[in-house]
Formats: sequence, structure tokens, C-alpha cells
Amino acid sequence: MRAIRRFTVRTVLPAELAALSELVHNLRWSWHPETMDLFAEVDPGTWERVGHDPVALLGAVEAGRLAELARDRRFLRRLADAADDLREYMTAPRWYQTLPDAPAAIGYFSPEYGIAAALPQYSGGLGILAGDHLKAASDLGVPILGVGLLYRHGYFTQSLSAEGWQQEHYPSLDPGGLPLSLLKEDDGTPARVAIPLPGGRTLHSQIWVAQVGRVPLLLLDSDVAENDSAARDVTDRLYGGGTDHRLMQELLLGIGGVRALRAYCRITGHPEPEVFHTNEGHAGFLGLERIRELTEHRLSFDEALEAVRAGTVFTTHTPVPAGIDRFPSEMIGRQFGGDNAWPTVPVERILALGAEPENGGDPEIFNMAVMGMRLAQRVNGVSELHGAVSREMFQGLWPGFDVDDVPIGFITNGVHAPTWVAREVMELAGKELPSIVEKAQGWEGVQKLSDEDIWSIRGRLRRNLVEAARSRLRASWKARGASTAELGWIDEALDPDILTFGFARRVPSYKRLTLMLKDPARLKALLLDPEKPVQIVIAGKAHPADEGGKKLIQQIVRFADSEDVRHRIVFLPDYDMNLGQLMVQGCDVWMNNPLRPLEACGTSGMKAALNGGLNLSIRDGWWDEWYDGNNGWAIPTADGVEDPDRRDDLEASALYDLIEREVADRFYDRTGGSHPRRWLDMVKHTLSSLGPKVLAGRMLRDYVVDLYTPAAASARELSKADHNKAKEFAAWKLRVTKAWPGVRVEHIEASGIGDTPELGAAMEIRATVALGELSPDDVIVQAAYGKVGPHDELLHPSYTTLTTDAVTDDGKASYTGTVPLNRTGAFGYTVRTVPHHSLMSNPAECGQIALPEEPVGMTNGTLR
Repeated sequence: MRAIRRFTVRTVLPAELAALSELVHNLRWSWHPETMDLFAEVDPGTWERVGHDPVALLGAVEAGRLAELARDRRFLRRLADAADDLREYMTAPRWYQTLPDAPAAIGYFSPEYGIAAALPQYSGGLGILAGDHLKAASDLGVPILGVGLLYRHGYFTQSLSAEGWQQEHYPSLDPGGLPLSLLKEDDGTPARVAIPLPGGRTLHSQIWVAQVGRVPLLLLDSDVAENDSAARDVTDRLYGGGTDHRLMQELLLGIGGVRALRAYCRITGHPEPEVFHTNEGHAGFLGLERIRELTEHRLSFDEALEAVRAGTVFTTHTPVPAGIDRFPSEMIGRQFGGDNAWPTVPVERILALGAEPENGGDPEIFNMAVMGMRLAQRVNGVSELHGAVSREMFQGLWPGFDVDDVPIGFITNGVHAPTWVAREVMELAGKELPSIVEKAQGWEGVQKLSDEDIWSIRGRLRRNLVEAARSRLRASWKARGASTAELGWIDEALDPDILTFGFARRVPSYKRLTLMLKDPARLKALLLDPEKPVQIVIAGKAHPADEGGKKLIQQIVRFADSEDVRHRIVFLPDYDMNLGQLMVQGCDVWMNNPLRPLEACGTSGMKAALNGGLNLSIRDGWWDEWYDGNNGWAIPTADGVEDPDRRDDLEASALYDLIEREVADRFYDRTGGSHPRRWLDMVKHTLSSLGPKVLAGRMLRDYVVDLYTPAAASARELSKADHNKAKEFAAWKLRVTKAWPGVRVEHIEASGIGDTPELGAAMEIRATVALGELSPDDVIVQAAYGKVGPHDELLHPSYTTLTTDAVTDDGKASYTGTVPLNRTGAFGYTVRTVPHHSLMSNPAECGQIALPEEPVGMTNGTLR
């Protein structure tokens, strides 16, 4: 018989142990080893049996053991010290509290969060990044309020069939068995949010709170009695269901998320967010909800739009259009129109926000990323290369502007070291380099660490991985139908003294899980080399609907099943945070070979680097930015080769060459001693050069300084005096947009350089611009200049602002300025006019530009 409902009965702790509950229900334990040690002491055997899950521990420990601990003075002292440490951590001023004018609070929205394996609400990199974002915010004292959904089945767990085919399982999760508390009103009833749906239906949700250190994470849960069965299933699983289901999830995350934030701040007294950060387009509807709030307080749609944009940050995480959520426009029209329309927010304006650009876009589609960018004044990618790729992807939103002018910047992702760095490494750093641990400073001191210490720790971590891999491998083979008698070989699978490669990530086709199989014979030779053998540990999940990804996994599994190599290459199913930690800590080399430039960032390699691992990667994502020739290896890319098979052949061959001739050679070179000195030199250089860059703390500081604080300043300015500045700015934009067709660059002339332009000279520019109904204060006129390409296009031009010389009665203005001839070779210039206002964040914000109708003034002479 099956239970019709499951729930968790929580242990009643003796009064002396009440602080245990406080420690368990703050997820800081997931990155605080001392607290984990305390939990282990509660009942070591049970602690191992529940997989180091503190909530499960309290549910499984015997009452007699709790009574014994309540009388144990030594344990009670440790418990009191741990509780005091947590309270100090929660309340003491930190880095953020030293900043002037920083936002009172930031709302951070993401569809998934990877905080700990005990809270399985993540599928891959986006969720892990969001979890590290919250943890780093907690450590730095950044007042973030996280918002997400609580998936009753989480993401799937993965096993393999006898044939090596991925199988998905969705375990039922009971919130009572998770480190969560239900948000309640003052009268003790659960706080609720509700979203009207078409057809007179309503989507209700309750709000669970996960305390991530200092950061509250609000998780909306639609499994409540007020909902019909379809609405109850909205939060059933992460990235499950069809288009309707996905839309309901995103409505709940965005609209419901804002309403949950309002409820939380009202109930707890927490400051309201001044800045809203949309982590990918999934939460884009939050901007619509904030517009609704403001329009119901007597702002027009355009005025509310400006107020909302000023305080919104949008981060795009995908370099491929297929990774963006797109819905049929008629579906959005049903949700926000007809009987379900918001009285103050016309559905036509909503549809326009998500409309794809005319050039190349689909007029029948509502694009969530496009809406997210139109609703945010500040947009960023997650690495320098990804920022450039994003500018190209979304250039159509700013027609007329060069790709370099597209207002999408970048903040390169980082990783939360206390979560991902092995305890042994952290303890060595704490002992020898305390400033690294305490202040994330002094990375140059890594060079002083002894080779013996580093090599000893690397060996220990490799052994830990090998032992865990054998255990997981045995469980996997048994699940596939193998008997114990057939599995004696697993005791010898992998070798703790052999060069170990790791490859673990999601399995879409562009990440090329099977590139290593391009030449199976050559891979086998590398694995079985009698003098310089290598071994590879692989993990990854394919999306349940991705049959192609599942085939890639099956190909790897079938190769790894072969008797002659199965002791050297293994696929470990059910990739999660626990396995991820083992792999980034235990692997000597982290391998990554996506199709460039389709990797947005790829933070797993950062985690490996912080543990003393070396990267072997295509120059994509963060590795393109921070590879310096000595901190790992870059796999050459066959850029420009259009045949995908040919490209894979070339890049796989380069991969094999690097492993055979450089990576393995360096690892096994023991000249002058028992340690690979040249390898350890590279490890030290990697730690000292990448350590300061790859930390999530650096990432959070960048977000606070470059995006959150400016966004808060803009939002405050527009909200002053009952949003008077928002009203003025919106009116100005409407006026400029209406008048812009009358703006023209009519004439350009240059002087002062003679017949043979020479380097270091200066060219005088004079331009005549018809302003129509606008004034010189409404625009800025700039000379663009620099290198020109074969078709007279300016390549990455520089700009100088021209000054107003005179304005005639017919609305024409003359401008003058100086262009330095600062480079030799083909040189050119032109003049552009763009709107200008003190509240604009960049020249392209209005999407308006006036250029000469002819390339007047282009000079392709050679400067000497």
C-alpha cells in the first residue's frame, strides 16, 4: 500500500539542546566545518547513515542519545560556542556595512538555488551560481533577499539502465524534512500570495524561508489546499512540464515573488528592496508586477516603467538563443488580457516589452530575455567573452548602434570557496596564509607553501575521490543488475597515484561530453599508457527531454563499461553537489571542451583551481579571460571550420596531444625528487594568479559597486517627491522619441591635417545637425574615429564629444571638436547624434541614433 500523503515528524529536543535547532535551520552549516563536526558528534553512526544531513539527523537520532547529550557538559559547551559564533556571524558589521549609500536591500530572483545537497532545488550551473551568490552575500553582509520556488520533487535523481541509458526518478520532498520554516502572519496563519489566472482561476502559494547565513531565501510553494490540482502541481518539479506549466512557474516566480517579498518585509520589518536583480529571464515578470504597483499609485505606465528600470539589474546566463524562454504571444495575451487584465497595465504594452526585434525575430513570440532587458537599466553577462557574445545576440534591440555600443556589460562569475574548497586546503591556508582565509588577500604567499604539503594534500584528496568513486560505481552497477560476484574488479578501479582528469557538467550537445571519444583507440592508449597512464572520472545529467544528451551519456557509459578500460574511466551517475565537491577537490586536471563561444562562464574549473587542480579547457567563458599560458592548458580551437565533424576531429586531436605531450609529461616528471616539481610550480602559480579572481566575494563586490549601488542611486533619484523625476524622465523620453525623425546629421567637414596626415596630428571637425523640435540640451553629438575595415566600417571606434558652436532659427546647430590621429594605417571618422539626459545610464538607452545618410568624411588614407 502507498501512503496518500507524507510528512515529517520532527524531534522534540531537550531544552538544553534547543540551540541545535537554531544551528540546523541556518544553512551556514553547509559551509562551516566546525558546525558539521558538532553535528557529527551528536551520533556519528546516524550522521553517516543520513548522508551528513542535519535535519535528517535530528529526525533519526534516538531520544536516549539526546538525553545523554543534554547531560554532557563538554558537548553543551561546544554547542553554546557554536551558537554564539553563529549569532555573532549574523549580527556583526561586515564589509557591506562600511559602504556609504549602498542599497538597504536587494531582491535576488532565480528559478533554482544550489545551497546544499540537503536542499535539492537545483539542476546545474545557474542554481549553483545563485547559491554561491547568496552565500558570498551573507559573508560580506550584503542585505540580499533571495526569491525562488520550492519544488516538491526537486530536480530528478539519475540512474543508469543495464544498457547505460539515463533513467530519471523524482523523489518526493516534504518541506518538514528540509531546513525550512513557513512564513506566518502575526495570527499564526501561513502567509499567502495569490495570482489571478484566466478563466476565473487563482494560483495560491505559501512561502517557505530557508536561512542562508544572513540571507533569507523565500521559496514559493503552490501545493496548498486552495489550489485546484493543476495549480498545486505548478511547483512540482524543476524545469518539468510543458509550455503552460513553465509559464505558470515563471508567473509565480516573478509576480508571486515580488508579493512574497512584500509580505516578508511587512511581517518581519526587513527593509524593502531598493534594487531587484533578475537572474536570467525566468523571473522577468517581476518588472511587470512592480509596474502594476506603481500604476495603481497614480503613475502612468511610462512613468512606472522608468522607475522600475532604474532599480533593476538583469543578468543573462546563456550564449545560445535556445536557452531563452519564449512563449506564444497569444498565451501571454490570455494571461494579461480579457477578464484577467490588470486595469492599469495595458496588455498591449506588456506584449511590446517581450516582442522580439523586427530583424530576425518572430512576431508571434514573447521573449523573456528581451522583456528582462527592456525592464532593466543595467544588463550584464557572466564573463568578458559572454558579454561580447550577448551584445551580438541582442544587438537588434538597439538598431543603428554598433555592437560595441550595445549596453550589456559583464561581471565574471565566481565561486564560494568555503563551499567548494577541501577542508585540508582551507586548514593549510589558515595555518600558513591566514590573510587569504580571513581577508581574501595575500595570494602571492602561495609561492611559500612547501611542495611536500601541497603534494600530500593533493594525494589525500585524490584518494578520497577514488574511494568515493568506487563506492558509487559499485552501487550503480548493482542498480544496473550486476551481482556482487561480478564486481570484484571495482576494488581496483581507479588508482590514487595516477593522473586524474575530471569532466562533470550538464550534457547539452554543445558541451561535447563525447569529444574525448572521437578517436577511441587513442583515448585507450592514453588510459593504458604503461609509463604515464591517465584516468578520467565523468559525471553529468541530460535534461529529461533531451534524447540527444542521453545518447551521449550512453556512448560514454558503453566505452567505460569495456573490460580493458573500466578501471581507468568511470561514469558516476546522479551528479549533485556532494559528487561535485569530491570531483573538483580530487581531480588533478579539470577538462572542459565546449564549442566556443557557447560556454557562458563555466565555474566548475574555478573550483578545481582553488583546490590545486589545473584546467585543460577550450578558451571559452572565464578561461578565455584568465588563462595566462602558465596556469593550465588551452585546447586550440578550429575557429572558422564549418564542418562540425571536422572541427571535432581537429580539436579532439589537439586535446589528445596536450594530454600526451604536456599534461602527463609534467605530472610524471619526478626529476630531482619524489614530487613533480614543475607540476607543483604550475599549481602554485594557478592558485596565486587565479585565487583573487575566481572568488564569489570578488563577484559580489563587483555587483555591489558596479550595479547595485548605481541602480539604487538611480531608483532613489526617480522616486523623489512622489516620483517627480520619473515623470519628468518619461515625458522627456516620449518627447525625444516623437521628435527624433527630425534629427539629421546634415554636413561634416574636416580641416587641419593637410595632404599627408601624420601620426600625432589633430583634425578639426565641424558638423551641422538638424535638431528639429529638440534643443542642444536634448542630444549629444560625437565624432567617432579609429581603424576602418575593408568596407569603410569603423572597428571599435573611439568617441570625442563635439561642442555646440551656434544654433540657427531653423533648428540647425553647428558643432566643433578635435579628433586626434592616434594610430597609423587606415583611419576613418564619422559623426553621430544620440539623445542625452542626466538620468540615462548609457548613450544607447533610448535606442535612438542619427548618422549621416552618406559616409561623409570617411578618410582611408594611411597615417605616417
